[in-house]
Amino acid sequence: MNAELKIARPVAAYVRPRSAVSGGVGAVGVLGLIAWVLIARQYEFSGPHASLCAVVACGVPMLLWSILVDKVHLSPTNGIDWASPPRPLAQSLDVTLVKLTGLWATWAAIAFLYCMGRWYWSDPYLFSMKMFGLAAAPLLLVSIPYLAWIDRRLKEPRDGAWHFGQMLLGRPFDREPVYDHVRCWAIKAFFLAFMVAIVPGNWFGVVTPTAAQIGTNVVSMTQWLIVTMFMVDTTIATVGYVFTMKPLDAHIRSANPYAAGWMAALICYPPFVMMSGGGPLNYRFANFGEDGWAHWLEGHPVLLGIWAVLLVALTAIYAWATVAFGPRFSNLTHRGIVTHGPYSWTKHPAYLSKNSFWWLATLPFFATTGNVTDMVRNTFILGMVNGVYYWRARTEERHLMADPAYREYAAWAAEHAPITRALNRLWRLARRRPAPLPLPAE
Repeated sequence: MNAELKIARPVAAYVRPRSAVSGGVGAVGVLGLIAWVLIARQYEFSGPHASLCAVVACGVPMLLWSILVDKVHLSPTNGIDWASPPRPLAQSLDVTLVKLTGLWATWAAIAFLYCMGRWYWSDPYLFSMKMFGLAAAPLLLVSIPYLAWIDRRLKEPRDGAWHFGQMLLGRPFDREPVYDHVRCWAIKAFFLAFMVAIVPGNWFGVVTPTAAQIGTNVVSMTQWLIVTMFMVDTTIATVGYVFTMKPLDAHIRSANPYAAGWMAALICYPPFVMMSGGGPLNYRFANFGEDGWAHWLEGHPVLLGIWAVLLVALTAIYAWATVAFGPRFSNLTHRGIVTHGPYSWTKHPAYLSKNSFWWLATLPFFATTGNVTDMVRNTFILGMVNGVYYWRARTEERHLMADPAYREYAAWAAEHAPITRALNRLWRLARRRPAPLPLPAE
């Protein structure tokens, strides 16, 4: 009888929403990257320019897969009208010239800010500045035929760059598209410079060690695997910042408009990073940092091996979370909702795996001084760092909740993503009020 009274839930409620990115595009990018790593290790291509070749080796397969297999250029969300004949060039020329004005002015402003930031002219950012300097002239030239081509085919070519150009030319414009244009390019300028700067370091750490050095012991093998995972992460992320364009349906739908979201993200990256050695959120005082586990567990081979497996697994999940984005990875932006891979387990796999990794790698409750205060301080501050990433997650969700696709995914994850569902249950239990005590009998 009770079974008959139950209201059947729609089958769709149990089906994971479709991901905006296919699983194949990230996979072929990793395969291309692995192929280049094998070649580079064979011929000792360990320099910074070889690391940029790794970005190409990763990006080209993703580009081809996106167009030939996923056919993203035909997606209705990229705003390109392939069904109608393109507009006559004379009809779209004024729009293109205004957009070029806005785009080139934006690039000039970014170049000025790079010049003003002293940290951009020392290692590791100096490499980024050199590469951007070499790319400046080709980008200026390519932007002319590219905009002339795409403006003839866009359903609405008057985007943020056009409104910004209108503003500079003293013509009527809308403020909101200008604000979004500035936010988008600020994100790309800040994070692309960071990604290009750190790609060579991770690349060097993967390609340089010999097989004998890697296989010396469990610790050296684990350290090499961890660096490899971070190399995959930074390479894919760099491709994501480069491939921000509408024909690939990888354009920015919106940039996070909330100041809290920007603050939570920026304090995790230089020059604003607060977790560095001299920062207020440094949880590694009198500690061996991310190699602390190897020191404190030395002499316990079984425990050391278990720890090594856990650390590699957490780093692999972190890299996988980036790979799942394919060519759409970016901080502080909405470029399509990803629901497959580790995002079918939880809404924030990268943050969960990264923060768990820090606890296991650093073991902050141990300190070389043996001082209880240092142990408590490191543990408490790492908890605060976890709080920063929780803050980032909440501000990102606040931004993405404007999209019905994310609301659908969030609702599905709350019920069916195993980690999210478990955390929600724990949260409900923690908030549950205890039953009132019975009154004493008179």
